[in-house]
Amino acid sequence: MLRKLRMEATQRSIRDPLMVKLCSQMKRDVIILLGPTAVGKTSVGISLAKLVNFEILSADSRLVYRGLDIGTAKPSIDERGGIPHHIIDIVNPDEEFTVADWQDLAFKTIDEIHDRGKNCVVVGGTGLYIRALVDNPSWQNLPPDPDLRDKILDDIETLGADVVYKELVDFDPDAAGKIHPNNIPRLIRAVEVIRSTGKKFSDITESDSERGNIPSKFNWRMFGLSMDRELLYGRINRRVEAMIEAGWEKEVRRVLADGYTGDEKPLKGLGYRDMIRFVRDEIGLADAVELIKRDTRRFAKRQMTYIRGLDGVKWINLEENSDPDKVAEGILTAIRESWTC
Repeated sequence: MLRKLRMEATQRSIRDPLMVKLCSQMKRDVIILLGPTAVGKTSVGISLAKLVNFEILSADSRLVYRGLDIGTAKPSIDERGGIPHHIIDIVNPDEEFTVADWQDLAFKTIDEIHDRGKNCVVVGGTGLYIRALVDNPSWQNLPPDPDLRDKILDDIETLGADVVYKELVDFDPDAAGKIHPNNIPRLIRAVEVIRSTGKKFSDITESDSERGNIPSKFNWRMFGLSMDRELLYGRINRRVEAMIEAGWEKEVRRVLADGYTGDEKPLKGLGYRDMIRFVRDEIGLADAVELIKRDTRRFAKRQMTYIRGLDGVKWINLEENSDPDKVAEGILTAIRESWTC
């Protein structure tokens, strides 16, 4: 019977939602689509969802905030094309939302989607969120510090991973013995815990016994979208300009008029901090735009450094005009060819 299903799946079109749905349910497959900002994850994710009637779960830490739409490149209702999107617009900019909160909500959402007889595509560039799904380690319950993490990554890029790894060896040799020097995401997290708490990473993870690394009941299918750096940087620059044309300044003025001070975590983040400086006449628009372009390019580089540390990712190199539908079909073909249901 199982062999017959495999043969039918191979013979049928990947656009046949019944066969895709059947095999996905039997394998508990969850597609994860990741990559740097502006590479085209959103459009490919929507194409995937339309091909097989999936739902989309956002793994973007900035899309959770209500009212921050243009500056986060949040897909509009029209762009979503009738595809249900989850974990978007769930908290206000002044509310705390940690990776542990996202992790719990993500697992609950995936279960609910499966209970409806469907499956989901996880789409996002927040590597820590992806790792929270795939690894499900207990240390994720410790809230992250994005600014400190950026500083550690800067140290790795300027001083070298060996220097930062020595910091871990000197302070917490037990943790260092379990973390490979080339596992950049894990190294960053361990040093982040040390610098922010003054405690050993090994002590915290061992004492946090309420949750261990729980074996996943899902079959993660991770696909990474990449692009030549210059092409990606060009896309980033054009997207920032498109955000300005779409009314980003107006959005920022509205957010401040609603009573937010600009000291809220998402408003101190990428793009918004410079737009706030612009609307407060601290810098000109041209300077704000150039700063946002520069910082977004740097952010994309950091994203790739983190994501490259994930195991099991099948990378797809995109061209400037890659058709999202064709990319989505290629992903589904790769999954179909590996089915053993």
